[in-house]
Amino acid sequence: MVRSESASPLTVFRQHDVPEEVLALSPLADPDYVDLFTIATGDAAPGSPEQWARAAFEDVAGLKGQFIWRVLLGLRLKRRTSPTCVAGWTIAERGDRWLRLEARSWMLTGHLVIVVDDEEVSLGTFLRYDRPMARRVWTPLSAVHRHEAPGLLREAYEVRQAGAR
Repeated sequence: MVRSESASPLTVFRQHDVPEEVLALSPLADPDYVDLFTIATGDAAPGSPEQWARAAFEDVAGLKGQFIWRVLLGLRLKRRTSPTCVAGWTIAERGDRWLRLEARSWMLTGHLVIVVDDEEVSLGTFLRYDRPMARRVWTPLSAVHRHEAPGLLREAYEVRQAGAR
């Protein structure tokens, strides 16, 4: 595990060995890119996976996320938020403690998975390169993604806390 440096008391870490139970939440066979970031909150249970996803991708990622997803990755996202999508990503499947979002572009297929338990919230990113160009585009963007993911989870936690008041 690589611990993120921050002044925030909330610890976010990247898990290099993604647990099998998380890998099983994405039906992408042999994905080309996988990562998993986890925030230890101690009180994550009050938020559903969908509430966490909306806080992270709609409230926190906002326009910057939309630019990366739509323009740089070419993902075909829905235009409006609805009960069947989060920040344009289709809600593909859900369980009591997890949610999987899905989107495709001409070059790749992406899944974002949120897993919530009593003490932690995890964000998994799964990509399959459908065209060779995807690797060339995602490789530099993946560094931005890994840099931004800890802050995304911390800010989503703050949004969730503010909404609970």
